[in-house]
Amino acid sequence: MNHNDYDIFDDLELETQIDDWEPLASDESTAFLAALGSQADKPEALEASLSELERLAETANIDVLGKYFQRRNKQEKGTYFGKGWLEDIHQKMLQAGANLLIVNEELSPMQARNIERDFEIRVIDRTEVILSIFHNHAKTREAKLQVKLAELEYQLPRLKKLWGHFDKERGSVRSSGGSATRGMGEKQIEIDRRIIKRDITRINHTLSSIIKQKITQRKQREKIKKICLVGYTNAGKSTLFNALTDAGVLVEDKLFATLDSTTRQLKMDFGGNVVISDTVGFISNLPHHLVASFKATLMEVEDADLLLHVVDCSDEHFQDYIEQVDKVLEEIDAAKISQLLIMNKTDQAISSQLDIARKLHPDAVFVSALKQENLDLMRQRIDQMLFQALSLNIFLPYTEARLLSWLHEKAKIISEEYQDSGISLSVVISGEDRYQIEKFIV
Repeated sequence: MNHNDYDIFDDLELETQIDDWEPLASDESTAFLAALGSQADKPEALEASLSELERLAETANIDVLGKYFQRRNKQEKGTYFGKGWLEDIHQKMLQAGANLLIVNEELSPMQARNIERDFEIRVIDRTEVILSIFHNHAKTREAKLQVKLAELEYQLPRLKKLWGHFDKERGSVRSSGGSATRGMGEKQIEIDRRIIKRDITRINHTLSSIIKQKITQRKQREKIKKICLVGYTNAGKSTLFNALTDAGVLVEDKLFATLDSTTRQLKMDFGGNVVISDTVGFISNLPHHLVASFKATLMEVEDADLLLHVVDCSDEHFQDYIEQVDKVLEEIDAAKISQLLIMNKTDQAISSQLDIARKLHPDAVFVSALKQENLDLMRQRIDQMLFQALSLNIFLPYTEARLLSWLHEKAKIISEEYQDSGISLSVVISGEDRYQIEKFIV
């Protein structure tokens, strides 16, 4: 088999894995949630953090039976939590019938292994929950490839934990002379590591091709203005996208319902072409390798002329979520792109919450995407930011009436009055087109 045949075989195997994509079936249906907090952390901040983890667990079809946090200024190197605290949690889990402990941070492979071995607690971390949600919500080939890459990057350093279970169940392996040999897991780790590294290389190669195609497409539409919706997960981006474009994108009250970027043309008041994209939602402590694996999707954000940062202003933690989104935008080199803050779900927010939001963000636009309230104002602000829209009064002599059809194409006509010597108009026009009618401004 020559080198090219091997590459084709690998690509076919990879495509088969993607074509046979199945939702993850969880055998762990009940869980305790756990977090570590310092002495300085406020109880309400820890509660909010665990509440978000609870939403993640529920999205992953896991029933939460209890939420706990331990106060200590430094995590235990070997077990993350203190040993006495873990012994106590183990007993509580037995009494409640919880068969899984979900930790609100990413555990090191050693910490997870020690918790399971020393305290007989099945444990997963926040990253595993997010990965399982992403896996079950991936629909397109591109999304599946990106999720698969993130899963492999996460699994690679944790193979010892995975195969340690197998050795524990089957007992240690001994040679005929009675001396201990390496367990089945130790041998299998080496094989699996090679397979995973090979798959990571193949997926990276495939995603690189997708990125190259997107770069080519970007060059073809360089003159088209691009808008991208960003925001914390479940902020209502897809609802707003549908309200603006009638795209019919799936809208669910679930975290990460949207994984793929969807792009549509958007008709604005000016003649220039505009496209708008809906993207994957962000979340606090989004795993770095997950952000890295979704580079192909997040290119839509990096390439935008304007970001509509959608915020659920009915959520009392909205300010924290704004900061978390800005942190991810910084990570993907998109922090310098112009932003318009869209305070969404005004129909669900209480008046005091709206007052706080208006005080903190006086330049934001307050809308209800669900009820399509205030969307006209939002579109005006988009026009101003994308096209430097200007409101002008002009007078066209009849000798210049040829400009009238151009104005109808390029500007928004507010009023139009025919007089004896010409046409009086009130228009909103792009700053880029002002020069065309400069001498007719009154």
